[in-house]
Amino acid sequence: MKTLPQISEAEFEVMKIVWKYAPISTNGITDKLTQTTAWSTKTIQTLIKRLATKGALSYEKQSRVFVYTPLIAETEYIGQQSHSFLKRFYHGDITAMVSSYIENDKLTAAEIDTLRSPLQKGKREGRDSHD
Repeated sequence: MKTLPQISEAEFEVMKIVWKYAPISTNGITDKLTQTTAWSTKTIQTLIKRLATKGALSYEKQSRVFVYTPLIAETEYIGQQSHSFLKRFYHGDITAMVSSYIENDKLTAAEIDTLRSPLQKGKREGRDSHD
């Protein structure tokens, strides 16, 4: 698994917009984020610049406008974050994590039922271990 850049919570909000609407201009990103945050235009532009510097976004100038596209796939980033969380808090043991959620009433009966299907599928496919 390749190492992806560290992205702050605020930068992640920008990435969610870019992932959903790419290719998207600076103004497009700003318009979407000012609807859901109290951030100024300057703050949003700073976050966009940071993401480009970190290698999370690419951009090209089209006329007088910068248009952004992600260099990181959303699923790849979220997968890495999930893996890091699992490693950090549960020593890589997904069984311990799920058990903890069940034992502490953090999963509803409906959520447990939803988990049964992929677990049964994995069992049928003969997966005996996890990464």
